[in-house]
Amino acid sequence: MSIRAAIEEREAETLHRKACLSRDSRGRQRAERQDALRTCFQRDRDRIVHSKSFRRLKHKTQVFLAPKGDHYRTRLTHVLEVSQIARTISRALMLNEDLTEAIALGHDLGHTPFGHAGESVLEEILPGGFRHFEQSLRVADFLEKDGKGLNLSHEVRDGIINHSKGKGLIMPLEGKGRPSTLEGLIVRFSDIIAYLNHDLDDALRAGVIKRNDLPEEVLKVLGPRHSRRIDTMVGDFVETTLKSDLEKPGMSPEIMDALEILRQFLHKRVYEASETLREFKKAHKMLMDLYEYYMEHPEEVFKDIPSEQKQDKRRMVCDFIAGMTDRFAIERYEALFVPRQWGVY
Repeated sequence: MSIRAAIEEREAETLHRKACLSRDSRGRQRAERQDALRTCFQRDRDRIVHSKSFRRLKHKTQVFLAPKGDHYRTRLTHVLEVSQIARTISRALMLNEDLTEAIALGHDLGHTPFGHAGESVLEEILPGGFRHFEQSLRVADFLEKDGKGLNLSHEVRDGIINHSKGKGLIMPLEGKGRPSTLEGLIVRFSDIIAYLNHDLDDALRAGVIKRNDLPEEVLKVLGPRHSRRIDTMVGDFVETTLKSDLEKPGMSPEIMDALEILRQFLHKRVYEASETLREFKKAHKMLMDLYEYYMEHPEEVFKDIPSEQKQDKRRMVCDFIAGMTDRFAIERYEALFVPRQWGVY
C-alpha cells in the first residue's frame, strides 16, 4: 500500500461521514497518474502554493492601495488568514482539511491589482463582465503554466468559483454560488470572517475609523478585540454546525446579525468612504490608461499570455492587467505616461 493510499484509508476511518474524501474526488479535467505520497487535494494545495499567481498576491491590494506600512494586509496575507480559519473549522468538524486548505489558498488567484477598484475597471471593459472568482478559475485552468493550467481537482475548482459573496447572501440555500462540498462552504464563511476582521483592524490602524465609531452591538456580541471577534465567530460556527450534525452549516442568528451589522458598517465607513473612493478613482484611471495603451500595443503582452484558439485581443489585455501586482501596474504607468527626469545640467 502506498503512503497516499494509507492516508486515504485513514481519512475514511476518521473523518465525518459528510466529509469529502480524497479517494472519492470526481477527478481532474485531464487524467493524471496518482502520486505515491500525496492525495489529490494535497497535490492541488502544493500546485497553488508554487504557482506564479500565488506569489504575486503578496503585492496586491486588500483594501488600502499599495500600502507602505509593513503591517497592512495584502491579498496574500488575506488568503493565509482565510486558510488558517478554514482549517481550524474543518479540523473541529472532522472534515477534509487538505481540501479546505487548497480551496482557501486558491480562491483569490485571479484578483486584480488595487483590489475591487481594479475589478470594477475590467468589469466595465470586458464583454460579459469581469468577476475575480471566475478569473481565479481561469488562472488555475488556463493562464498558469503557459496555457496548461494547474489541472486542479473538481472539488477545489468548485470551491474557488463559489467562494465570492460581494454584498449578496453569505450562504445561498441552493443553486448558483453554493459550493457542492462542506469544505467549500467553510471557506466561503471563513473568507468573510477573515476579511471583516482584518479590514476592520487595518482601517483602525490607518485612522479611517476610530474604536468608538464601532457599533455597540458588534462590540457587545462579537467582542472588543480582533482576536476575540474571530474566536467568537469561529466558535459559534462550529457549535451551531455541530448541533445539526453538519446538516445546516452556519452561525446562530445572534452572531449572524452582529456580523451583518459589521459588514454594513465597513461598507459605509471604509469600502465606500470618500477617502477610499478618492484613491480608487486614481487606480481606476491608471488601469484604464494601461488598458487603452495595451489595446494599441498588444504585442507587448503576447509573451506573458499563453496562446489560445480564437483568443481575442480584449480578453488577452484584460488577463494581462488582472495578473499585475499593484507595484507593477504603477511601474508600467510611470514608464509609459510620466515624463522621465533627464540628468542633464
